[in-house]
Amino acid sequence: MEVSTALKACPLFKEFTDVGIQIFAGIAVPRAFPKGSALFLENRPGESLFIVGEGTVRLSARSPAGEEVTLGDVGQGEPLGELTLLQTGERLCTATAITDVTAVEIRHADFQRLTNQKPQACLKLLMGIINNFSQKVRDNREAMKSLVGKT
Repeated sequence: MEVSTALKACPLFKEFTDVGIQIFAGIAVPRAFPKGSALFLENRPGESLFIVGEGTVRLSARSPAGEEVTLGDVGQGEPLGELTLLQTGERLCTATAITDVTAVEIRHADFQRLTNQKPQACLKLLMGIINNFSQKVRDNREAMKSLVGKT
């Protein structure tokens, strides 16, 4: 898997030039996850953004009763855990490879170091994260309204 190709396929990088892509390709690490393995686990520390290169990842979380609930599947070009670049913390769900998966990982610590060297590129990525996150909120507006109505 070509790291720059995976970055270009991700909506977080849609406004980036080839030079900008290469800046992040310099800190990104290609990863491979066999079918059935976890990219990350719910309630464990989250320290990386993953971008799916190839394959499908299932997101799930434990219900209050302890049952595993599927939240959805993500595929090629989709980011996972992008908010960890802003602040590390516990993962809100588990991400499991349901096929063999290749991904690109950008670690929080590497991103923080890059902010000193390339602040404009990092700010641009942060804006991409905010735009992507706000689009997800808009796309799931009705589902969130139904949750607010439940007490």
